[in-house]
Amino acid sequence: MPGLVDYSVSDGVATIVLNDPPMNAYTHEMMKDLDGAILEARFDNEVHAIVLTGHGEKFFCAGANIRMLSEVDQTFKYYFCLHANETLMRLEQTPMVVIAAINGHCVGGGLEIALACDIRIARRGAGKMGLPEINLGVLPGTGGTQRLTRLVGKARAMQLMVEGETFPIERAQELGLVHHVYDASSRDDFVSQVVEYAKRLGPPGKAPLAVGRIKRAVQSGADMPLEQGLALERELQAELFASHDAGEGLAAYVGKRTPKFEGR
Repeated sequence: MPGLVDYSVSDGVATIVLNDPPMNAYTHEMMKDLDGAILEARFDNEVHAIVLTGHGEKFFCAGANIRMLSEVDQTFKYYFCLHANETLMRLEQTPMVVIAAINGHCVGGGLEIALACDIRIARRGAGKMGLPEINLGVLPGTGGTQRLTRLVGKARAMQLMVEGETFPIERAQELGLVHHVYDASSRDDFVSQVVEYAKRLGPPGKAPLAVGRIKRAVQSGADMPLEQGLALERELQAELFASHDAGEGLAAYVGKRTPKFEGR
């Protein structure tokens, strides 16, 4: 896929690379390419996981391209933010696991992209994370105020955003922003490790239909009243009980053997 986002698929894992060095800062053009890559992964029956990362050794993503924002009018700024929100919601609502492979600095809108992923894995010592938009006189406008609050709570989210400080990967893990931190000799080594992790979340070891429906239950159910969330959970469970993989999982348990899931 030519443009500002690279897309490839191997062994059931789609790798999406933000590619506008040196900082991989996003423009409307990059967001359109990212949107297209997400859709391509959605429609590929062989893809069970997405790994999203940045080009090069230094940056996952430095956020929105500030020079671009300084040159466009208010109407463009509004619809730029709207489309970016829609793109990340599409990523968040895609019923397969999405993993952010944070290979370098992940700040501002870059962290907002990562927050829309299901799992965040960072390279040890790769750089800084944070939402420093306050220092530009604006707020984190690509979902940061909403997703960070839902992740760490109101008080901590307010502190992080109004102080606007950036912090090391290890501090991000302490705050719960990062799930795993990997040691790696290079960016390519790091991304390869994350892709191998992603493969383990698909067949034959894990049932991708179940992974996708767990994601749907969590993403859609989190903002529902409990009764409605439980109803959604039951409907998704009924779909899974009718699948080949559920039959295989139950039979393997009874037969005291390791299941071999096929994604159907």
